[in-house]
Amino acid sequence: MEEKYVVYVGTYTHENSIGIHLYDLDAKSGEMKERKVVPINNPSDLLVSKDGRFLYSIADEGVEAFHILPDGDLEPMNKQWIGGMRGCYVEVDSKNRYLFVGGHHDGRVTMMKLEEDGSIGEIADGIFHKGMGRTIAERSSKPHVDCVKLTPDEKFLCAVDNGLDHVKIYRIDYENGRMKLADIIRCPLESAPHMIRFSRDGRFAYILYELLNQIEVFSYTLENDQPHFEKVQTITTTTPKEADVCAASGLEVTMDGEYLFCSNAGANSVSIYEIDKESGCLTMMCNSKISGDYPKMIGICPDRMHFMSLNNETNEITMFKVDYEKKYILMEEKPIPVDKPNCIYIHKLS
Repeated sequence: MEEKYVVYVGTYTHENSIGIHLYDLDAKSGEMKERKVVPINNPSDLLVSKDGRFLYSIADEGVEAFHILPDGDLEPMNKQWIGGMRGCYVEVDSKNRYLFVGGHHDGRVTMMKLEEDGSIGEIADGIFHKGMGRTIAERSSKPHVDCVKLTPDEKFLCAVDNGLDHVKIYRIDYENGRMKLADIIRCPLESAPHMIRFSRDGRFAYILYELLNQIEVFSYTLENDQPHFEKVQTITTTTPKEADVCAASGLEVTMDGEYLFCSNAGANSVSIYEIDKESGCLTMMCNSKISGDYPKMIGICPDRMHFMSLNNETNEITMFKVDYEKKYILMEEKPIPVDKPNCIYIHKLS
């Protein structure tokens, strides 16, 4: 049977968009056709639960849950306040016990209980980051949690703080619904860490630095039940000529774990790296323009032969085909118009 996919694109709704755009995806050709838009206020980040039954999204009101229907359509379930200012990033554990929310505006990490029916319950725990990063005069010197991501063993939550130049590692107590600081990855000064991703085998972590335009590679292990990150490589995300106008923005690993993609806002490019599965180290395969402005995020098709760039400033999604042998990308189809695209999730229908 032919596999079917639906694509969910979250947008900023302060201009013309009204919510989450749904597209039917032809995984072989990379062609997307818009089906509908589900109203929600500023769904700036979203994801699908590991069992494929629920979609969770940021909203102005806090977070919102949707039931995913058999055809991929979304049925609203409920909304919950997160105990602080609006969030910017969501994460969920594989057993659907808790929803984790990162707060850019207030530097808060929130842990929300999930009910058995998939709806969002009460706040279980919340931690405000404290301190100053760079200089007091800069907005980014204050705590800004840009990304929250569980480690592959799901024992810890990595909270990437763009303002403090830290990645704080919290131990998760699933039974009691609590988070406790276990370690801190102290990133380079004025690096502005923005996002973390793990290799598919769980042995390596990739941290993206917005101001340095670099990716740092770390090995990840458990030692005496404690998280251990050891740096093994630092690599640039863009060319030297574009470094002054670039802000590294998006990071994704292909499903087969062989390649890592990085989008560069300002420079308006995408870099593709080959991953050495033994060392975790990266080798840049190509760096190419994406024919649009401010690529916030990347969506990689399941066949890894196609990817989408969400161009926030030019209000469009551009689709590309990758030639791994000849090391280049080629834009396919016309750009898909969508107002202020910010996040994307490609979901396989069961």
